[in-house]
Amino acid sequence: MGLGSDMYRQQILDHYKNPRNYGELEDPTFTHIGENPMCGDEIRMDVKLGDDEETIEHVAFKGDGCAISQASASMLSKELRGKTLEELQEMDRNDVIGMLGVDISPMRVKCAVLAEKVAQDGAEIYQGELDVEKTTTED
Repeated sequence: MGLGSDMYRQQILDHYKNPRNYGELEDPTFTHIGENPMCGDEIRMDVKLGDDEETIEHVAFKGDGCAISQASASMLSKELRGKTLEELQEMDRNDVIGMLGVDISPMRVKCAVLAEKVAQDGAEIYQGELDVEKTTTED
């Protein structure tokens, strides 16, 4: 564990204690909710698309859970602005874990990727490609 790991841990704690884009959007293009039952994490993602109906203009989230899930949602809410729905769908767990910048134990990976999975499922529901009421990391 070097100085770099400590820096990323501080970044995770900062995003957990001072989440960015926390709350709800007034008129989101789509909203989706998900949970990680193993850890008790819950996240709601609101996404507002631009006029082209493809580019993510705003993202907000609300949730409750461990520091990893909430920090990941906060970081992702910043990362997604300006990306297209296609770019969102191309993201994978390595992108999110890379954002966090620390090694995540196998048990915590589901915490880290919950927000990404909720945003991706919400986009698929919006596009008519998926029909689920709630995302869960147990699927």
